Amino acid sequence: MSVAEQNAVAVSERAAKRIAAILSKEPDGAMLRVSVEGGGCSGFQYKFDIVTDRTDDDLVLDADGYAVLVDSMSVEYMAGSVIDFSDELIGAAFKIENPQATAACGCGTSFSL
Repeated sequence: MSVAEQNAVAVSERAAKRIAAILSKEPDGAMLRVSVEGGGCSGFQYKFDIVTDRTDDDLVLDADGYAVLVDSMSVEYMAGSVIDFSDELIGAAFKIENPQATAACGCGTSFSL
């Protein structure tokens, strides 16, 4: 994996703490997979899954000692992004700050390029 790909996506400190809190309650070897899929009200949407397997071409990010995986196809759509966590009065959720997104919906999980 190239240096550019390794630095393409980052995890904020808030997100890392929340990911660690979630995965610490899962079986050993649990990882968070973040991916981009077609769909949502803006064309693409982010998907978050807890998994125990990874592929050789996954980008592996560290979140307070826990692994966050992004598949190679999703890395292209997420280049330069920061995975963040927001805990506000209206709700708590992971948010992706994606500089490539030209539009996003109000829910924060759907975007277009």
